[in-house]
Amino acid sequence: MHVGIEAAGAYLPYTRLPLALIQGRAAKEHGPEKAVAWYDEDAITMAVAAARNCLAGIDRHSIDGLILASTTLPYVEKQGASIVAKALDLRADTRTVDLTGSLRAGTTALQQALDSVRSGSMKKVLVVASDCRMAAPQSAAEFDTGDGAAAVLISAEHLKAVPTGFATRSHEMVDIWRRPGDQFFHSWEDRFVKSHGYADTMAAAVADLCEELKTTASDFDICCLYAPDARSHAGLAARLQIDRERLQTPRFGQVGNTGTSFALLQLVSALEEASAGQQILVVSYGDGADALAFNVLDCSTAPVSVADAVGHRRALKSYDSYLSARGLKTGEYPELDDQGISATVHYRNRDENLSLIGQCCESCGTHQFPKGRVCVRCGSRDQWQPVRYADESAALLTYTRDAFFPAPEPPTLAGIVEVQLQDGGKGPRFHVQVAECASEALHCGMSLQFAFRCIHRVGKRPNYFWKCLPLAADEGRV
Repeated sequence: MHVGIEAAGAYLPYTRLPLALIQGRAAKEHGPEKAVAWYDEDAITMAVAAARNCLAGIDRHSIDGLILASTTLPYVEKQGASIVAKALDLRADTRTVDLTGSLRAGTTALQQALDSVRSGSMKKVLVVASDCRMAAPQSAAEFDTGDGAAAVLISAEHLKAVPTGFATRSHEMVDIWRRPGDQFFHSWEDRFVKSHGYADTMAAAVADLCEELKTTASDFDICCLYAPDARSHAGLAARLQIDRERLQTPRFGQVGNTGTSFALLQLVSALEEASAGQQILVVSYGDGADALAFNVLDCSTAPVSVADAVGHRRALKSYDSYLSARGLKTGEYPELDDQGISATVHYRNRDENLSLIGQCCESCGTHQFPKGRVCVRCGSRDQWQPVRYADESAALLTYTRDAFFPAPEPPTLAGIVEVQLQDGGKGPRFHVQVAECASEALHCGMSLQFAFRCIHRVGKRPNYFWKCLPLAADEGRV
């Protein structure tokens, strides 16, 4: 049985931080920058966005397993994959697991998914890698890191690429670490770490793979190499004797190193550009290295390609906005640390808040959100069918600009939207925030799409709901 990649997708935050702002200089129009998750985004919301892009047109109830790889999950003791699965409205019996603690967790998750499907224990496994790492402000590492997520669906059906080889190296070295309670990751002396940790270990893993396949790194058509920075990437390519035109661009100066998703983002991009018959090399690093080889069977397409996501951007005007969005500025009052919203309320409203599930009256066809017992139109009682609205579009009916809601760049935009069903019908109306939209561009009737976001952090924990964004074809982006 052939097992491989059925679908792939990615997500990059809309916001970019020009690197010149970190140095206190004025940003140039098309100067170097990096992708940064905004104040309502984190590893969970980016994972949901990448997974939705990957699963476009695929029955989500066919997914048997979800593996979430990240070093920056919002909880130390609470599973992130279960939140992602709920937001995606996967089956309740879907196996969910978090892989964390290493930057190569993304490729480790990929290999585990391949093994699970190959063994027959599961038919379809969704692998999502997402990271939102923070380096100390104005440190050297801050210039090279970025935020993003990638997702691949592993199965034995409709395959885009199949694996042809795998090699791994475990390597213990105190090079990059983050202790419980640390806000920023740390690293040891730069040259020592990159030479004896990164370069040697990556080269060893590639050598093991090439020995198994009886080939050389330079024979691969596309090479996706993890690297902490552009210089290390070029150095490793030279060491492996890989021609520049065979390298999948790492997008330093556009996106940055996205942690656990970095190698998989390159793989997703390579699958979008490759031709049938081409060979892809993927190598990741973190407490060792993983090297994987794939044979491309067919081009992989997604509603939003990696190239589209790179071009879909808005640049920040000030470094202070970035610091505020990341919670790195000291406020007048300390953040309240309490239990936050009742766990009972979270449990009771989990379908509406996380899956955006409402209901349709079986008697008259009226849609209602949030859920209730009595139909507001015909008065029928407890005669409902559940309906998911997250994948529908919406129309803005009325709006407001809130200058007092805490946000890095006020005002916060919000309004009443009406869900536009794919069959042409009208769905429910409800109140949502509107993100990634210029204040002056907001107008009644504009077309919107739903996005899973962090709505607030009461209790010092993320509380998730759905916001609306302008449709890609609609004007109004910030």
